[in-house]
Amino acid sequence: MASATQLGTAGLQGWRAKVGDGLAEPVASRTPLQTEQVRAAIGALFFVLSVMYVVKTIAVAARQIRGG
Repeated sequence: MASATQLGTAGLQGWRAKVGDGLAEPVASRTPLQTEQVRAAIGALFFVLSVMYVVKTIAVAARQIRGG
C-alpha cells in the first residue's frame, strides 16, 4: 500500500512538480518537516484544488442544464 507521502507526491505533475520542487527545500529548512513531506503536502493541496474545481464545474453545468 502506498504511503501518504507517496500519494501526495503523485499530485505533482508537470508545472506543479516544478513548483513543489522549488518550494520543498526552503520550506523544509524552516520547518521540522522533511523535503519529501513538504512535496507531498503541496501535491495533496494541488489535488484537492483540482477536485474542488471539477466539482464546481459540474455543479455549474448541472445548474445550466436544469435552466437555472
